[in-house]
Amino acid sequence: MSNDRTLLVATDGQAVMRSHDNGQKWYRINIGQDLEFDDRVRCLLIDPTNPRAVFAGAERGLFRSDDCGSRWDRVDCELNDYAVWKLAASESDPSVMYAGTGSPTLSILFRSRDGGKSWQRTPLEMPERCAGVSRPRMLAIAVDPDDANDVMVGVEEGGYFRSRDGGDTWERLDTTWPDHPGNSDIHDIVILRGEPKVILVLTVVALYRSTDDGKTWEFTSAKDSWGLRYSRKLQQKAGSQTELTLGIGDGTPGTQAAVLASSDAGATWTRTELSQPANSCIWAFAVNDADPDFLLTATKFGNLYRSEDGGKRWQKEWREFNEITDLAWIDAVPADMELPHVTG
Repeated sequence: MSNDRTLLVATDGQAVMRSHDNGQKWYRINIGQDLEFDDRVRCLLIDPTNPRAVFAGAERGLFRSDDCGSRWDRVDCELNDYAVWKLAASESDPSVMYAGTGSPTLSILFRSRDGGKSWQRTPLEMPERCAGVSRPRMLAIAVDPDDANDVMVGVEEGGYFRSRDGGDTWERLDTTWPDHPGNSDIHDIVILRGEPKVILVLTVVALYRSTDDGKTWEFTSAKDSWGLRYSRKLQQKAGSQTELTLGIGDGTPGTQAAVLASSDAGATWTRTELSQPANSCIWAFAVNDADPDFLLTATKFGNLYRSEDGGKRWQKEWREFNEITDLAWIDAVPADMELPHVTG
């Protein structure tokens, strides 16, 4: 077990908490930065071209750290006035990135073609209000691993969309699915390489799976198949085209949760082992190619777990947090770390 990992926990109210010794000690970010130490951060994305750098989507725009999450600077760009809920980078062309915004600002899909330095607004834009969550937010963005221009977006609550030209034009696809509840409330999307390529779309109550590029879909009810009705998060295992984890709960925030695992590209699922019961719905995962068997997961209300066997068993961490929104981990620590503002 390496002690040279940096673990990052994005929160709703304490910005990004960080540990530079694999979870033994935790720090809040220092004051006097562009990202406030009590900010609301919605998502994290490791820079695919720099393993020590990470982007954070927050309620006041886009931020970046080049030192494993110690120091944060604003990316001064078109996202300044938006709450950024999701970030994704193309695997085949890392200079292409996508950002989805949402509540309390408008929900819009933005695109970058220079690795996140500048951003352009695409035509995909949601109405100001929606059913279910009052104001929509783009929770899911998946880029085809072989085509940077083939991008899929899921909106809570607003539907499932696909663009094959890098975001210039869009087609809504959930309206073509069989008539099941929760179609327009999309929580996550994963695209897996293979023959055939597999598309997985997670709604609030179900999983849709296609092996023919979205022409037809298999429907799996979360409640009927897994015993918990609220399906929240999908995660592809690093380096694998067949292994995934899925986070579910009995509601939001909920009082029960489970992590499911699949080794056949989402065709079948089994429940994994949590060392202690979760206190709310599973809300986030983190993986890294540096060690595919090391995964993190977290509940909405602050439980953090780690797995060192590829997601079969999960050990609860000693540290608990306020509301968790996302996770990431880096196989490095800062060369020159600023003294922490608050320790814990």
